[in-house]
Amino acid sequence: MINSHAGAVFRHEYKYFSTEVQRAVLKTKANALLKKDVHSSESGGYRVRSLYFDNLYNRCYSENEAGVDNRDKYRIRIYDNNSNYILLEKKSKQRQMTLKTSCRISEEICRKLMNREMIVLDDSMTAKQKQLLSELQYQGMRPVVIVDYMRYAYVEKNGNVRITFDENISSSGEVTRFLEKDIVLRPVLDMGKGVVEVKWDELIPDYIKNHMQLENLQWSSFSKYFLCRKYNTYGGVRI
Repeated sequence: MINSHAGAVFRHEYKYFSTEVQRAVLKTKANALLKKDVHSSESGGYRVRSLYFDNLYNRCYSENEAGVDNRDKYRIRIYDNNSNYILLEKKSKQRQMTLKTSCRISEEICRKLMNREMIVLDDSMTAKQKQLLSELQYQGMRPVVIVDYMRYAYVEKNGNVRITFDENISSSGEVTRFLEKDIVLRPVLDMGKGVVEVKWDELIPDYIKNHMQLENLQWSSFSKYFLCRKYNTYGGVRI
């Protein structure tokens, strides 16, 4: 693992499984208490699709399964199938807190990563592009699974709080078709089940914590990447 986190500020992040009824109740509360994310559509949500990477030894998958505290994972992400805005991201976890490092990349670079092609770093790239691309290539990362879902997001400036509701979480092994709109997707959770994520900086305001009552949900230590990889690759039973 490459240590590039000096001076970075990590955030709290908690994930919970939820039923359709639970999310409906929580969305109603969030609508009254928080603001919708600026990227939300008229219907309130937007589609997120990520292409995750792992090395030949499945290090990222194994570390998540084992609950290793200090770990990184890499992904490419698009929203609403828009290939004009592509992000390359590294999500790091230390002491149960997370940090996201990201940069925009071109469709050309995205396709090279999808197809495991070598990328030559040059002066036209930003520092973050060089950092993340060099880390991917140095560690022998290659695309392994697509994670696709609908997200409904709410934010609050006080505490930099972000609460998201992720539904219809599905996976695909067709990594070279990541940018195509219509690919075969397999649900990884039982019908109606989804994930609620809560992120904040140092403190979450009491009026949000008390009003949302998230402690009634089932906490999860596993990421959507882990669930999709397990189900897609090993045929795991839906949770």
